[in-house]
Amino acid sequence: MTIYLENLSDSVTEEALRKLFSNYGNLKNLYLPHDLETGRIKGLAFVEMETEALEAQASTDLDGREWMGLTLKVAPASERATPSG
Repeated sequence: MTIYLENLSDSVTEEALRKLFSNYGNLKNLYLPHDLETGRIKGLAFVEMETEALEAQASTDLDGREWMGLTLKVAPASERATPSG
């Protein structure tokens, strides 16, 4: 499973996301898409953790939580939305 996050601040960094998720265990993969034209963060991210149990706990705890001035939306990523690679 991969976690899909949306409603991220445009100032979010990979380091900030790693720190946020460090409370739940180690990340296996983190993808923070940028707009190709502007280089700005798109406001979403995909996170994969060591186990589905850790992902489920992180999703439950973080969904609806205010972080960096915005309310996070966290859910399992659909196969279609998950980036390849």
